[in-house]
Amino acid sequence: MLKEFRDFALRGNVMDMAVGIIIGAAFTSIVNSLVNDIIMPPLGYLLGGVDFSNFYLTLEHGTPAGPYPSLADANAAGAVTVNYGLFINSVISFLLVALAMFLLIRAINRLHKEKPVEETAAPTTKECPFCLTSIPAQATRCPACTSQLN
Repeated sequence: MLKEFRDFALRGNVMDMAVGIIIGAAFTSIVNSLVNDIIMPPLGYLLGGVDFSNFYLTLEHGTPAGPYPSLADANAAGAVTVNYGLFINSVISFLLVALAMFLLIRAINRLHKEKPVEETAAPTTKECPFCLTSIPAQATRCPACTSQLN
């Protein structure tokens, strides 16, 4: 059983998958940095400094009773809240990560684009099926055996 497990674990597909997971984990930090450090700051600036994380709906007040200036204050008071602002942030982050992944993979695919295969020139000769003589490709009659060609 140990030998079977070793054979399974060292099989090419499993090793390729392990390398893919490790590269994916490293790539995640790159994409998160791209979103959090490069894309989100200008987006926040364009939206006038709006912070969706403080958008919430209070279902039940805690001690002391609200209104609360921020979600952190509501949580500290023990209030029950629906944090729709955090959900909006998560959706925006997901869309930005998906866009960043699309753009990065698109750029990588362009770097690895295969060169177009050159078309080979059409043959200029063919063989007569009757006498096996080499004749021009457009010939309709064999000059050696005078057979009619299709």
